[in-house]
Amino acid sequence: MWRDLTPIGRSASSGGYFRQPWHPAELELRAWFREAATARGLEVEEDPFGNLVAWWGPAAEFASTGKVLTGSHLDSVLDGGAYDGPLGVVSSFAALDLMRERGVEPTRRLGVAAFVEEEGSRFGRACLGSRLAVGATKWSDAAELTDRDGVRLGDVIEGGESTMLDGVATYVELHVEQGRGLIDLDAPVGVHDGIWPHGRYRYDIAGRADHAGTTRMEDRVDPMLTYAMTALAANKQARLQGQRATFGRIDVRPNGTNAVPSHVTAWLDARAESDAALVSLVSEIERQATERAGRDGTTVTVTAESVSGEVAFDPALRDELAGLLGGVPILPTQAGHDAGILQDAGIPTAMLFVRNPSGVSHSPYESAETADCLAGVEALADALTGLVAGEVAK
Repeated sequence: MWRDLTPIGRSASSGGYFRQPWHPAELELRAWFREAATARGLEVEEDPFGNLVAWWGPAAEFASTGKVLTGSHLDSVLDGGAYDGPLGVVSSFAALDLMRERGVEPTRRLGVAAFVEEEGSRFGRACLGSRLAVGATKWSDAAELTDRDGVRLGDVIEGGESTMLDGVATYVELHVEQGRGLIDLDAPVGVHDGIWPHGRYRYDIAGRADHAGTTRMEDRVDPMLTYAMTALAANKQARLQGQRATFGRIDVRPNGTNAVPSHVTAWLDARAESDAALVSLVSEIERQATERAGRDGTTVTVTAESVSGEVAFDPALRDELAGLLGGVPILPTQAGHDAGILQDAGIPTAMLFVRNPSGVSHSPYESAETADCLAGVEALADALTGLVAGEVAK
């Protein structure tokens, strides 16, 4: 399976992946998902938002028992790594294969899911597919989201209401680790106990376009200066508070080499260990940006585009799975996941992580060793067997 996926959406120059939702590479991955499900005799369901799930076992046979869901996503960030998302989907199919080889007789329906637009790399809303599936985001709002080319989501898909998660009692997601926790502990697999709160904030900084040569420095109203100070302030405040803050995307207008810009739009990604810490971090960055704008003669407008609160995964499920897997490490994560959306929606959720020897993610340098990936498949198969065969009480 991994051999089939490796070339899809891969950049020949960087080695990274461009798998943005509803673009050719991501659509090819969706076709691969359907083929993998059909080859296993699974029933494929697609909701109005493009989320996919492949079900093992006829619905009527397990109508009285809560369904178990596993999976992840297939889309990527711009120039992203191979493992973030697809490893969870491939491992889910592999775990199901292993369970069948072991002769597991499920007493609950098991589904392998592929949520759409998890990264928010096209329409700017992280975990958009799972948010729509659980109703955390209204379709009327999501339909108006636009990509960088001005295309509305409502012109790409019809939308509506999703019933895909009806009856789902438990969700387990496997993911490549996006940090160094398992490296430091010398462990191939771990369980995560929660997700740091995080958000995306758009900074619109308005100034006045002018000539780069004839305009004296003291006569300029330059939004780039305000942005530059704000980016430095974000870095400093995150370091001082022990949190995370990143300006990773910027749009400058008119974007001319010989012109003072008239407008800068920049996006802040902020993450912190608690909801209060996130509010404190974001507020301090905005305060410093506003003060600098006053000195530069510019204006700053901050819009929270996407904010996710602190998530604690189901503690009983977490502890039971960690014990079932032989006491693997339990760690927090600073990355957002569809699992966090489902947990917030009241579906007991757990996450398994596979060691990333580079410690690098959202980058072509993201990696995982085959032996660790196979250990992850074993761990996921054990966890799912416990859930669908009645050994784990969820």
